[in-house]
Amino acid sequence: MMDRIPAGYLPAVILFVAVGLAVLSLSLAWEWWRDRRQRKEITQRLEGMASGEGGADPFGDLFRDNKLSEVKWMEPVVARLPHSRDLQHLLEQADVTWRVGTFFLLTVGASVGMGMAAFVVAHLWIVGIAAAAFGATLPYIYVRRRKTKRLEAFEEHFPEAIDLLGRAIRAGHAFSTGLQMVAEESPEPLAGEFRRVFEEQKFGLAIEDSLLAMADRIELVDMRIFVTALLVQREVGGNLAEILDKISYTIRERFTIQRQVRVYTAQGRFTGYLLAVLPIGVGFLIWMLNHEYMMILFQQPTGRLMISLAAVLQVIGFFVIRKIIHIEV
Repeated sequence: MMDRIPAGYLPAVILFVAVGLAVLSLSLAWEWWRDRRQRKEITQRLEGMASGEGGADPFGDLFRDNKLSEVKWMEPVVARLPHSRDLQHLLEQADVTWRVGTFFLLTVGASVGMGMAAFVVAHLWIVGIAAAAFGATLPYIYVRRRKTKRLEAFEEHFPEAIDLLGRAIRAGHAFSTGLQMVAEESPEPLAGEFRRVFEEQKFGLAIEDSLLAMADRIELVDMRIFVTALLVQREVGGNLAEILDKISYTIRERFTIQRQVRVYTAQGRFTGYLLAVLPIGVGFLIWMLNHEYMMILFQQPTGRLMISLAAVLQVIGFFVIRKIIHIEV
């Protein structure tokens, strides 16, 4: 089997692994140094608050961290990148410990590694550039995927958390106590978000600001409805437990409609997956049955260009089909 592997593939694999390990090692060292510095800064902030030198809003400064990178010389560089603040907000939504500087380092490493490996294999600059562009998107795809999974897990347990909060209020507990109960008895990531709101208002932040910040981190329609209802109730009054019950019922009804939509779009999803896998499977079968015939695509420059264009078109078509069958409820 090894004699069938083209000679240029082994150096490409070694080069890609070497670059990947180097970037990973540098990122881990960077994160370790960042954690040590962050702990030191938090300790200094707490000591300053204890001595009365925390400033006008010491508790707010404790929760707000607007740094884009832990390295001072890299902070202005990263700040000049377009949408750097939006990217930092995305990293917080995905619940990753990276900053924009770390994300930028991983993006450059993945781009350089995949670009150089593809160029060693294909000996075409256009293939290397395409692979570098694809490698640059891998960290972003990972963060977006992590954010999506986190929002799905949050939305799944959100109605139970609202019911728990409503029962706590009916039992005579204060709203802050209900938040604490939700934080203690709910699974992650829901427990972490409500715990953060409880701790922020416990340290002196306004409950309205904490709720709005949670709605900004959790980009769900249900969360916006929940926060808006709470803020309106705090302004005009009303039966909060009854409001929470209606919100929970509305969310569950939306889940029912979403499941029905997934059933109706199942054929489109299956078609997208089939069209994405079919060329790869057919190519592999041809390679197993007639190796010399298939290797012409990899040995000739025209064949390599055709494979690259086919891969790009396959990816574009897959995402177009996903966009068509994605229906928001």
